[in-house]
Amino acid sequence: MLVRRIILFGLLAVRLGAWELPHGWETQAPTQEQINVALDVAEHEGWVAVTPALRDGTLRAYEQGRTDAAAAWLGLTRWAQLLEEREDRFVPRWMTAINAEKVGHANMPRRYFPPATLLGAHVSRPLAQWLLANRRFTDKFFELLSPCDYLPAVLTILDQLFTADPKHFQTYAQLALAIAVVYDLPPPPDWPHAQVSQAALPRRLPAPLEAFAFFTKADETGHTLHKLSQLDADTLKFVVDVAAPFPELLWAQEVISDPLKNLAKTYSAVSYRRDREQSNQYQWPDLTYDLPHILGEGGICVDQAYFATEVGKARGVPTIFFHGDGNDARHAWFGYLDSRKQWVLDAGRYEEQNLVTGIARDPQTWGNLSDHELAFLSDGFRALPAYASSRVHAGIAAIYLSVQKAPEALAAARQAVRFERRNLDAWEILLSAQATLTNDPKTREGVLREAANAFDRYPDLNSQFRLQIADSLRRRGETSAADQEERQLARRNQGNRTDLTTAEAALILQRAMTEKPLAEQLQVYNQLVRQYGRDGGTGFYDEVTRPFVTNLVREGHQSEALIALNQARQALQPEFGSQLDLEMNKLATTLQ
Repeated sequence: MLVRRIILFGLLAVRLGAWELPHGWETQAPTQEQINVALDVAEHEGWVAVTPALRDGTLRAYEQGRTDAAAAWLGLTRWAQLLEEREDRFVPRWMTAINAEKVGHANMPRRYFPPATLLGAHVSRPLAQWLLANRRFTDKFFELLSPCDYLPAVLTILDQLFTADPKHFQTYAQLALAIAVVYDLPPPPDWPHAQVSQAALPRRLPAPLEAFAFFTKADETGHTLHKLSQLDADTLKFVVDVAAPFPELLWAQEVISDPLKNLAKTYSAVSYRRDREQSNQYQWPDLTYDLPHILGEGGICVDQAYFATEVGKARGVPTIFFHGDGNDARHAWFGYLDSRKQWVLDAGRYEEQNLVTGIARDPQTWGNLSDHELAFLSDGFRALPAYASSRVHAGIAAIYLSVQKAPEALAAARQAVRFERRNLDAWEILLSAQATLTNDPKTREGVLREAANAFDRYPDLNSQFRLQIADSLRRRGETSAADQEERQLARRNQGNRTDLTTAEAALILQRAMTEKPLAEQLQVYNQLVRQYGRDGGTGFYDEVTRPFVTNLVREGHQSEALIALNQARQALQPEFGSQLDLEMNKLATTLQ
């Protein structure tokens, strides 16, 4: 009866003005009855009537030092903010993110016609009750959520899985979340690799309900090498991104019996076809590309890596397909989660030659997985309490920033990075709060340097922040200091991370091509080849030499282009008959 009176009082208050969180509710985590009150108000008046009250209650709890209660109310606030957004406003913002991350592809619809309905329309009342009450799921959902996730589909998939089997959903909620964020968009036409035709490998994800049933059954019947109910969604997304159809996965469960410690052997179980390599036949030659056929026929490295990753997924092992550039050729291998729940990222990597670095795809966005994201997976710090605390303070900081309380946002963001210096979101919020308070570039450069030092063990992030410092120095006229910052960064990465050195060399050269006359462009290129070309391998050729040579030809400087190519050949010294040698010969023939 008391709860009913609170509901009626709340609805009346909304009609008379804004709904407010009853006094004292914020002192502890919300109960199911309090969640039901918020849901009732949202059903009658919309989430927009609920969000300010939840937000204010979250901040009150935080300011009272009740961090645990604030964390729980923060989860409700985030759901309210998400569910109150109109779909026709979400989609343009989502498309901007897709374009910014360059993850759009031909298999996506060319046009979207979003309705003017709320995202909350995709969530049934029973699921909403469960979501708002389940803090672990909520924390993981908002930690995992990407600007490139298509939320109408994500929420629809979650609702389908919950409605079909609430009991299994609760046991395998993280699996359901992984399916939702992977299956919200179709995979690209070159996934998991481009060296097989669309006819032989259709590039089609299964239906969400079928995938959920397949993996839960495999787990319950003992066909998985990991207990899927014990893994988080950010790991399980590397299980559910299956390219092979279920009959092939069932075949793998029955035929491949290697224990988890020997999973790397599934790579070499596919015999290597030297004849294809020697005849430069890198495309799969048959019309059939199923797992039994690959095992029987043999293949090159991409086929070995594909076979190993799909067999691993069939057996409940998170796996990642890698490809990368070596000194003279390109190679493919795979990674997997071992029995200690540590990532092994080099299975099959060194069977041909040492590789500069590896590129892997994130099945959540279909973009490339960043180096630091792979390192974060391996380090596992995001499963620790310190990171959870850091996430709470960062979330509070974001709310303060949204209500234009920059000093409070800055203080909360500072707390976040004190708990865990590797919380990238916290640094971004801190930088935004700092920019709101002052436009002094030196102050910003100081924070950027702090962030760079925090990610000293993660070269790509360290480089990202240091390049921002260089850009800031250049914009305020400190050109020499900016050049020195970039040179130091390139020298730091030389040898152990030549891919980053190559990326920085490409950036320097691109700036010269845009801003400098031909003579100075050639001078910059020559210096880069001398300094970084020897260790750059195919990556240096792809990112520096070929774009520069192509641009020279486009500008009518054919003789200079041929000289530039020959300079690269002398530095790279490709092995005779290797992929790099053949590609450089082909480009030279075109130039001549």
